[in-house]
Amino acid sequence: MSLAYVLQSGLLPEGLNVSFKPVPGVLVAAMLLLFLVIGYVFKISDTEGMWVAGRSIGNIENGMAIGANWMSAASYLGMAALIATSGIYGLAFVVGWTANFFLILIFLAAQLRRFGKYTAPDFVGDRFNSDTARALAAITTFLIGFVYSIGQARGMGLVGLYIFGDIGIPGLTGYQSMVVLMMTITVAYLALSGMLGATKNMAVQFTILIVAFLAGVFVVGWVNGYSTLLPQIQYGALINDLSAEFAEPFRNFDGFYIWIATAFSLIVGTAGLPHVLVRFYTVENERTARWSTVWGLFFICLLYWSAPAFAAFGTDLYAENIGPVYGEGGMATEAADVIVVLAAQLSNLPTWFVGLVAAGGIAAAIATTAGLFIAGSSAISHDIYTNIVNPDATQREQIIVGRLSVVALGALTTLAALDPAAPIAALVSYAFSLAGSVLFPMFFLGLWWENANRQGAIAGMVSGLVLWSVPIINEVVPTYGLLGGETLSPALATWMPAIGSALIVTPVVFIVTIAVSYATPEPPKETKRIVRQCHSPKRMKRQQTAEDIVTDGGEDPADD
Repeated sequence: MSLAYVLQSGLLPEGLNVSFKPVPGVLVAAMLLLFLVIGYVFKISDTEGMWVAGRSIGNIENGMAIGANWMSAASYLGMAALIATSGIYGLAFVVGWTANFFLILIFLAAQLRRFGKYTAPDFVGDRFNSDTARALAAITTFLIGFVYSIGQARGMGLVGLYIFGDIGIPGLTGYQSMVVLMMTITVAYLALSGMLGATKNMAVQFTILIVAFLAGVFVVGWVNGYSTLLPQIQYGALINDLSAEFAEPFRNFDGFYIWIATAFSLIVGTAGLPHVLVRFYTVENERTARWSTVWGLFFICLLYWSAPAFAAFGTDLYAENIGPVYGEGGMATEAADVIVVLAAQLSNLPTWFVGLVAAGGIAAAIATTAGLFIAGSSAISHDIYTNIVNPDATQREQIIVGRLSVVALGALTTLAALDPAAPIAALVSYAFSLAGSVLFPMFFLGLWWENANRQGAIAGMVSGLVLWSVPIINEVVPTYGLLGGETLSPALATWMPAIGSALIVTPVVFIVTIAVSYATPEPPKETKRIVRQCHSPKRMKRQQTAEDIVTDGGEDPADD
């Protein structure tokens, strides 16, 4: 196989053909234009459209939106990258990012819809009767959106390089220029469309990304003789031909503990992610919330069953055509993060087809960024500005603040993504640890234990934020050249790694919240009745919430 490869510097992946390609360029430009048009057609005019799409989304459409919202650059690109470079350890992401939806389906989806607020901080503030708790949840939501989106911006930049090459923004590298371009387009359509337009776009984005990924894995497997009809199963025959680092458990990472810590953090982190949980506020009732979770899990599994196969194919092709994958001089993280695109390119497939695979990665990154920015901007506009700073704010003022928040979040993310601290999946995992450490305990206890109170919630969230920040300061901050530039405590990084810190922090937050709740007065009776109503077997009407039933004096079957 003969290709002309280029070794670029400044976050340009080794082996990737970085140049402008007319057909893929037109394809991606048309896709981005379509996103802008859909955003304009479904532009919002009120806050309900801005934050919960008017609670008008059906179960299949919401399932597709969950899939697109969830299958970010970390799923489309980063998961295959981690499996390629880390072997068995990468499967912790496959397990963590699928098992979580069973937790959501059983314990959160229907109950959250019955509680019926607009945002994750909205739930925390009203459930625990505290603006302080609301503000803490809003700050956490904004932080999650910021940290998570850095990985998406990195993915957009790396994949965009393959299609558009170096677009030549003065003072910026090719990668940095692409990050700025992609983030500008994303912010533009989000500021215009809000949740309604974002949801319609997510259905389209899911279709693009899943077609591109499945077509890629089937065709790459076929043309290279790796598989015929079922690459998701047949790739196992290739494993014995790959390096031991790919196939042998714990060969090239620190052991079983980090595997468990990572998988646990991803499971509980997903159940605390505001941009995932807000999807259940966009549907008309709790039954639709449950079924949209089932559909979402099915759509997600289509990609997750295929990612290990793509990783195996890409690893073998890289070793054959570029150089060693492991050890000194092995595959860099930048190349690993585009292993899906590289696998298609190294298979000598037509440029337009490789462009289709790359376009799927961009669609995945933009879809998730949309959900993150909507959740982050709603935390600022709805939860802090409207509920705390200016309760008399008009809908127009709320939407303006929401749009400005999208722009601010986009600017911060773009700046951080110009020189990212880690590969895509690792960057995203820091956000999962934060969500699992701070928000998941509040959602779980808030819905399943009626005696969880304001003092307990505040103490728990403060504990979670402080403890989560410790491994971030220990491991991540030094990568930006601060605090000496190296991990401060290797022992802490071993037992409380930033990528899996929720294994330690989440149980501590549960204990703190429960202990403080027991030691302080119980929440109001009305709050308890609302919690019980979240578990009532009686189906609610469209747009109705548990609070509506309790405050209207209706019967409360959950009290019987």
